[in-house]
Amino acid sequence: MAKTRTNRRTLDSYTVKSISKTIRAGDCVLMRPSESSKPSYVAKVEKIESDSRGGNVKVHVRWYYRPEESLGGRRQFHGSKELFMSDHRDIQSADTIEGKCMVHTFKSYTKLDAVGNDDFFCRFEYNSATGSFIPDRVAVYCKCEMPYNPDDLMVQCESCSDWFHPACIDMTPEEARRLDHFFCQNCSSEDQKKLLNPHATSRHSDIKVESKRRRR
Repeated sequence: MAKTRTNRRTLDSYTVKSISKTIRAGDCVLMRPSESSKPSYVAKVEKIESDSRGGNVKVHVRWYYRPEESLGGRRQFHGSKELFMSDHRDIQSADTIEGKCMVHTFKSYTKLDAVGNDDFFCRFEYNSATGSFIPDRVAVYCKCEMPYNPDDLMVQCESCSDWFHPACIDMTPEEARRLDHFFCQNCSSEDQKKLLNPHATSRHSDIKVESKRRRR
């Protein structure tokens, strides 16, 4: 006997009872991994469907990849909460959703006062077949010429406005946090050296030092 096709309808939203969260298209979600030892998968919900009886709810998702899941692997400049928006799409049971999360733009993530467990950021799109990225180039900083990692402490030269890792300029993180002024080697002169303020009590100066944010 030929199988009959089950009619499916699109839902505006669906409440996942196990977590008491309502999911809508456009939401980013955490999904149960194939192995319990792995972190939750992260995906963007593109569509929610159910069968004609309102059961068997499926979500159409577009997966985010973690750097270690990409062909190139994790690099030094990748943030601990960095994800890549991939071209990999899938259909999963809505019951595999473990929670909701927020995937910020790179710019908005760097402006967060505190980063929660469910906060992530994305600055690249990733082609899972070729291992290529969009954009394929980003700005680099410091003497090491590396892209910016929002988890790393950096100090800014007041003259050229470039950013530097303390280790790359023979400075400890503690010294960097105490900086009142900083001029890089190329911009400094004999009578214009970096000046330390040992009485500084703020986490960092407003525009000269950028450090790792607190974790909630």
